[in-house]
Amino acid sequence: MDPRIREHALLIADALDLSAGDNFVIKAEPAADELVTALYEIAGERDAHPLAIRTNRSGRAIRAYLRAADEADVEFETPAHQQALIEEADCHAIIRGHGNVTELGDVDPDVNSNYEKAHGPILNERLSDRWTLTQYPTPANAQLAEMSTEKYENFVYDAVLKDWDAQADFQEHLVEILDPGEEVRIVSGEGTDVRMSIAGNLAINDTDTHNLPGGEVFTAPVPDSVEGEVHFDKPVYRRGREITDVQLSFESGNVVEHSAEKNEDLLETILETDAGARRLGELGIGMNRDIDRFTYNMLFDEKMGDTVHMAVGRAYDDNIGEGNEQNQSAQHVDMIVDMSQDSRIEVDGEVIQRDGTFRFEDGFEG
Repeated sequence: MDPRIREHALLIADALDLSAGDNFVIKAEPAADELVTALYEIAGERDAHPLAIRTNRSGRAIRAYLRAADEADVEFETPAHQQALIEEADCHAIIRGHGNVTELGDVDPDVNSNYEKAHGPILNERLSDRWTLTQYPTPANAQLAEMSTEKYENFVYDAVLKDWDAQADFQEHLVEILDPGEEVRIVSGEGTDVRMSIAGNLAINDTDTHNLPGGEVFTAPVPDSVEGEVHFDKPVYRRGREITDVQLSFESGNVVEHSAEKNEDLLETILETDAGARRLGELGIGMNRDIDRFTYNMLFDEKMGDTVHMAVGRAYDDNIGEGNEQNQSAQHVDMIVDMSQDSRIEVDGEVIQRDGTFRFEDGFEG
């Protein structure tokens, strides 16, 4: 076993504070079996109780289920046995590791959306526990990133196995700007000029806890405050299909116009999932400089330096200040804006990043 796999597993266990007596649910595909094995070993060392199950968001099994359910015209319900499992669990590791990144490409988008809506209560329960999401480097993910398997493995582990204390200190500069801030404006090129209130909401310094890799600072917009246009110039890879050049127009917090160059029908299905899917639940700013290229993997791409991302759908509990509204949805779909040139981020009218460089970094030109 590559020793980095054991190191990765230890980082996951520490992120979860895996302890004696914990009921520990691991969701992974077969391609990630070595990391699952390492986690079982650590669970044994710590007297925890691991249970590995397949993910319900990728892989041949879930494709077969969804296509059969579509053919049988099944109306999805929240499965009580899965809900019970999550309610009994203390902590969760979700490991992405595709055998085929386009496995769900021929599942009807409406079927996917209805399935996710039915599983919304399970997601909410998991998010109330200790959890972390990570990536196991597989040849399929390497191919999607247009990298050799070895190069992709190095890319993943360089982004994950790093000095997280130093990264946290770097990101804390941005937290100190956003936390007291009231309005954020994002401008990039000719297609993006959007404003939103973050007043009273909390900025999270994301390092090595919920996402591995971490490397962003994120907050939640006040749901009805978002106004303007956003051109998401990086592709979104969703359920085995690529959505490109997404353009969203917001009024009073809601998406009132939308378009995409490719797979606009999938974008429309996402936005029509529920009322909350037409509002923003997250504003995130990427700060992990070890992620230096786009790989069609949002877990990494949203942390990339010189980017911001916004998610339509559910807002995270930890971002919501006392008395503020939390956007609720069965969806949480991140989309990315390249901020490396002809761009700026303003907080309360002051430029805090220009062309990807923060005001607390060398080379900033206000």
